[in-house]
Amino acid sequence: MRERTGYEPPSELIIGRNPVLEALKAGREIDTLYVAKGERTGSVGKIISMCRDAGIIVKDTDPKKLDFMCGNQNHQGVIARVAAHSYASIDDIFARAEEKGEKPFIIICDEIEDPHNLGAIIRTAECAGAHGVIIPKRRNATLSLTVAKTAAGALEYMPVARVSNLAAAMDELKDRGVWIYGTDMKGDVWCQTDLTGPVALVVGSEGSGMGRLVREKCDFILSLPLCGEINSLNASVAAGIVMYEVSRQRLEIKPV
Repeated sequence: MRERTGYEPPSELIIGRNPVLEALKAGREIDTLYVAKGERTGSVGKIISMCRDAGIIVKDTDPKKLDFMCGNQNHQGVIARVAAHSYASIDDIFARAEEKGEKPFIIICDEIEDPHNLGAIIRTAECAGAHGVIIPKRRNATLSLTVAKTAAGALEYMPVARVSNLAAAMDELKDRGVWIYGTDMKGDVWCQTDLTGPVALVVGSEGSGMGRLVREKCDFILSLPLCGEINSLNASVAAGIVMYEVSRQRLEIKPV
């Protein structure tokens, strides 16, 4: 297969068995391991085992896709995607609220797959005064280079926790006194709901909104009016509107 001249793989990729193995040994924050389908020879089995022990997602991938990802470099059946920033924990998010002397204000992303949307949500969350963002490990954009660029520096200030079970994380938030507000087409008017207490705001996926179980875990559903012919808003835009309503109420800014 002919190599694409002048092509440089993204800096977030680690290509080849030894580089990936050394990155794991060094404790690099790895989002996802891509392994060629059926490839388990040599050190690949050890790499997979180390990733699973560390809770890293392992994806069986078509070898042609691996070729494309790295510009036909010799990947030896293994490519790792590193995080652009370290992940935080839910405890870190609560600690940030406590340090600021504020009631927790948390954003929960339910399968936001577009990295530009996730980056925009993180950026708006930081500007609106949120204390952290929670994302699921699967079927959600990760802290990739694209997310970091779109967030425009917000990742340096906004803790992002990555959890294996979003419903369980929501139960933990409830146990710690946080009220959970989902966003959907049918719900209470977003600006006529008291959002001054401990708040977690759920942002549903771009295509189908919140999942059934996530929706059932919500204490309240908030809705934005749609006055045009289009029946939905971009996920990051809808999230931004409600985030700033939380901010407005907390700052006690009165409408004219």
